[in-house]
Amino acid sequence: MAHAISKDAETRMHKAVESTRNEFAKIRTGKATAALLDSVRVNYHGASTHLKQVATINTPEVRLITVQPYDKSMIVEIEKAILKADLGLNPQSDGGLIRIPIPPLNEERRKDLVRACHKLAEDGRIGIRNVRRDAMEHLKKEKKDGKLSEDEEKKLEKEVQKLTDAQIGQIDELLKRKEAEIMEV
Repeated sequence: MAHAISKDAETRMHKAVESTRNEFAKIRTGKATAALLDSVRVNYHGASTHLKQVATINTPEVRLITVQPYDKSMIVEIEKAILKADLGLNPQSDGGLIRIPIPPLNEERRKDLVRACHKLAEDGRIGIRNVRRDAMEHLKKEKKDGKLSEDEEKKLEKEVQKLTDAQIGQIDELLKRKEAEIMEV
């Protein structure tokens, strides 16, 4: 049972790290990346559909994203969806292909993005600490119910703490890389 508690904690902490990684991917750095359009949803025959399900997204250049719809009649709808997503991007169409130039970031915008990244990282750390707190409470309850000895509880608490430190370390590493990517001119 106690082993299940640490396994569950590990799974939930890993999800917090992945969530933070995904949020970081959505932050524009001045470089073209298909992940910038992950949040874009298009009205496709009356259904809200992810852009990547109705078009091919490529990054042929460092500062350019291209979107090639499977159905050319979707071009106007896709352009509207990209503008509506409020990503600060300006799509341009030539009838068959949508080009999205990625403007370089100014210093002020870079600092704003770094602050946003720090907040996302802190949210991730808080999520991990909440998982740790839950796991520790479960361990105490198991001990109180007589399902764990004092030694087992201490051993598992150390295991959960080690796991917490490792996962927070991963978030810190993700933050460091994202910050360097944003500040790179």
